[in-house]
Amino acid sequence: MKRLFLSLLVVFITVFGVQSAMAQDAYRIRPGDVLSVEVVQDPSLSREILVLPDGSINYPFVGTLQVRGLTVAQVQQRIAAGISPNFAVVPDVFVSVSQIFVPPPPVAPLPGPTIDIFIQGEVAAPGLVEVPPGTTLIQALSVGGGFTSFAATRRIQLRRTNAHTGRTSIIATLDYRVLERGGIITHDPVLAEGDVILVPQRRLFE
Repeated sequence: MKRLFLSLLVVFITVFGVQSAMAQDAYRIRPGDVLSVEVVQDPSLSREILVLPDGSINYPFVGTLQVRGLTVAQVQQRIAAGISPNFAVVPDVFVSVSQIFVPPPPVAPLPGPTIDIFIQGEVAAPGLVEVPPGTTLIQALSVGGGFTSFAATRRIQLRRTNAHTGRTSIIATLDYRVLERGGIITHDPVLAEGDVILVPQRRLFE
């Protein structure tokens, strides 16, 4: 009886593991997910990584990698290809989704005033955006749909027009890579009516 129970347990674990692997293969990664990366040849590269709001991750020797919409197998291949020059043989890389982001249930918007700002340049959804008063530069970037692959994220500009003179000037420059590396931005200006956020295009070799 005990042997039968153990046999059934092994079958159950095997089937569950196969189904879990199939589910991981079919899943498309989204911002807010947490990925678990394991490198057999170098455990120091094994870690858990949060997918940023723009759909990217930052990984040693690879840099910024856009993973939104990819499968774990595709991310696995890209990380392995990125770190391979640092190994004598092709490294064994295993990626899994350790935590799936579950968005909160939709909440009816509260009535209240908004200001109009503009997001331009290398973002997925440029244009006019309405945001609540008090919204900061970093918060506003989250509604731009993420950056394109040509974005110069180290020199994002906040531009503001003087209502009296009509002159537009750059009042802040943001290096978004600091956030990607887990750093802290000490200056995150509050937006004003008519502000323009410009994400410029990368220069050659930038």
